[in-house]
Amino acid sequence: MNSAAMYPPLNAPQANMFSNVPGYEGTVAGGGGYVPPPMPLQPVAPPQPGPVPDNWCIPSLDENVAREAFKNFASSNCCYSDGPAKDGVITSMEPLNTFRYRLETFTESRSTEWAHKPHEGEPADFYTQTAPQPWEVPAVAPSLFTDHKQEIRVPYTSSIKDCHDCHCSGTMPCEECQGKGHKVCWACNGNGETCATCNNTGQKSCGECDGRGTKNCTTCNGKRQLLTFIELKVEWTNHVEDHLVEQSGGLKVDDLRSVSGKELFKNNQYLLYPLLGFPNPAIAEASDRLIKDHQSKYSQNSRILQQRQTVELIPITKVNYKWEDDSHIYFVYGNENQVSADNYPATCCCVIL
Repeated sequence: MNSAAMYPPLNAPQANMFSNVPGYEGTVAGGGGYVPPPMPLQPVAPPQPGPVPDNWCIPSLDENVAREAFKNFASSNCCYSDGPAKDGVITSMEPLNTFRYRLETFTESRSTEWAHKPHEGEPADFYTQTAPQPWEVPAVAPSLFTDHKQEIRVPYTSSIKDCHDCHCSGTMPCEECQGKGHKVCWACNGNGETCATCNNTGQKSCGECDGRGTKNCTTCNGKRQLLTFIELKVEWTNHVEDHLVEQSGGLKVDDLRSVSGKELFKNNQYLLYPLLGFPNPAIAEASDRLIKDHQSKYSQNSRILQQRQTVELIPITKVNYKWEDDSHIYFVYGNENQVSADNYPATCCCVIL
């Protein structure tokens, strides 16, 4: 007996194919949705007071370091003269250090959909045993806080079908020659008069299908049959959100997103508690708000595996200097000693020929 006859035909309504597989009732071609995770666990430890860092201070920026950072900044801009950076006189330096709170929520989500591949001898195991539930299928997780995707064929959902595109022939008409196996000769435009290219026939064999007029079916790769199954898509995602405490010196918050600071505190666990009583109220508020938001938002269609929160002290120094009897400022910020100088006093127009 043809094995394909043992299972529902491929062109049967796809929602009905697996409607009697417990846990997969809504699985259809092109996008069964996300599968809700099991009921989340609750934090097991009581809330703890926020940490009090041993050292809140960052050493004052050395004047020579500030000047060297300014020179590097000027030299990296083709339209900036190096005069202010070389000859400017630093008159004062003011620390404006600020804090960055970062929350990372590492989640796993699972979705199912109907899928198929060319049948290459795999056994059909549809309903030989009860298919595991979507969240029971083993998956190899990546390292914590690392994005990753995995596609898994759900056990006991595979069946064999005749290919719906080629109707089990294994071939499809060649689109290049429309199944004829030949095309009009390009050299004589098909008239065949004294044409050596086509030997006076007006026709040339189709190079795309080697003159056969057919090509292997791309759906079944010439195998004539398909293995159909429920495919489980597992996605691990690290959701990262930062909160920078505003500082009054005038440096743009966006400038601070690309630099690192001094790490004051870091902890991670399954579900975090806010940093209650943290010495900086803005950090405590951000921690409370973001943790509640993440735990509410990401537990709907995914499972939270781990959360991590970090507090950094970002070094910022406002440098006042004089050049050609005028006063100017620039900022040096981050462990990388990046420079921001919006009103650099010696710029020119570059012309690229």
